Amino acid sequence: MPIRIPDALPAKHTLETEHIATIQTERADHQDIRPLNIAILNLMPTKIATETQILRLLGNSPLQVEIDLLQTKTYTSKNTPASHLLKFYNTFDDIRDRRYDGLIVTGAPVETMEFEEVAYWDELCEIFDWATTHVFSTFNICWGAQAALYHYYGIQKQPLPEKLFGVFPHRVLIPNYPLLRGFDDVFYVPHSRHTTVRIADVERNPNLSVLSTSDEAGLYIATSNDGRRIFVTGHSEYDRDTLASEYFRDLGKGLDISVPKNYFPHDDASEQPIQSWRGHANLLYVNWLNFVYQETPYDLSQMDFS
Repeated sequence: MPIRIPDALPAKHTLETEHIATIQTERADHQDIRPLNIAILNLMPTKIATETQILRLLGNSPLQVEIDLLQTKTYTSKNTPASHLLKFYNTFDDIRDRRYDGLIVTGAPVETMEFEEVAYWDELCEIFDWATTHVFSTFNICWGAQAALYHYYGIQKQPLPEKLFGVFPHRVLIPNYPLLRGFDDVFYVPHSRHTTVRIADVERNPNLSVLSTSDEAGLYIATSNDGRRIFVTGHSEYDRDTLASEYFRDLGKGLDISVPKNYFPHDDASEQPIQSWRGHANLLYVNWLNFVYQETPYDLSQMDFS
């Protein structure tokens, strides 16, 4: 939430240069407040776990948020009870005439496939195009970020020699950028993926900015220059035990999987994992909600997409 301070207070200029959200007294006195409308396109097979992780972070803001959970029409999850999907999820056809403050597109376990081979690729492209004129800001996660970068800007994902798996240190490249407000110089993020997007490919596009990277994990956050498209390659939303569950699942399948880096104490999988990313995860989502709250009008039909 923005802080309401007197217009002539000396701190006002300093806070504004640091991109701290402030609001003028006159505007505060006449401001209409409504819930933020956020749609979540959940492409993960473990939909209940993923929706819980994301809602936990969205719920950490003092802002009131209303959510619509979305699933694809062209592919039905085999790992989530049909009754849950029927009761709580919509398809794109149900909401295509609505406008939203924000849209979250999750990752999906299809990263080793070509984008066009994914069963719901055409539907996802339609949703991306719809978001351009119906959503103020999209927050794309992991494979969702790779898919969005490819769809909007033609940036292709690249295979990694081995799975990037663990928790890695990252750094902020643009201090005081609204999305990274309050971040430490070094912070930690879980990653679990077989592909990556090259930093140089993003930097070559004049419409994009790189906000955060890791020496080992590579690109973490990029954004369109207007802030409306956010691309997050890691899984800040993961719970303490999510990487452990993936690790033991793959071991049970007989896959060649290494212990996730910087995760179990002493790399001992019998010990409880160390959660070192909770604070930054909460900041990231709260900062995004606050940015959206500041920029969208009370009446979403009045949003200017020019």
